Amino acid sequence: MSTGAIIGIVVVVILIVVIGWGISAYNGLVTLKNRVKNGWAQIDVQLKQRADLIPNLVETVKGYASHESQVFTQVTQARAGVVAAASDPNATVAQRTVAENQLSRALVNLQATAEAYPALQANQNFMDLQGQLKELENKIAYARQFYNDVVLKLNTAIETVPTNIIAGLFHFEQAQYFQVDEAARQAPQVKF
Repeated sequence: MSTGAIIGIVVVVILIVVIGWGISAYNGLVTLKNRVKNGWAQIDVQLKQRADLIPNLVETVKGYASHESQVFTQVTQARAGVVAAASDPNATVAQRTVAENQLSRALVNLQATAEAYPALQANQNFMDLQGQLKELENKIAYARQFYNDVVLKLNTAIETVPTNIIAGLFHFEQAQYFQVDEAARQAPQVKF
């Protein structure tokens, strides 16, 4: 066999390996991108369930604490913001995160208000709604963790060599984390 044929075979093998690697890297990035979308869809389902539960919770608390209108207004406005952000197809993860964090803060205020009314705490309907809300909050926390884990994998793949070459060629963009806002990171202050 001539040296030209050997060189030709080596070049073909190298090309096949490089093309195979490129296809594998591209498919890996697409898989991660789809996992990010799936993770966001899972969060979205849980957030929708929470938004649907809130009016029932507010109505139950209103029956016992009707003079706490500021808290009810805050929760209602925050819920409206979440629904608006969820229905906006152009809303970014950051915009949705801000709306969800506002709703979470409003719910904390609502729960604090409810704690001031012992008769409300004894109401079975309220207790059931509280239990459902707690369960949904746990599911949301898990869904956020899953989403952020997948975002980490995608962003790492986009930034690291050699997959960053494929990511750049096919315009893969980093995903945004679902982060808690600074106010939620602060420990609540209890004053007596």
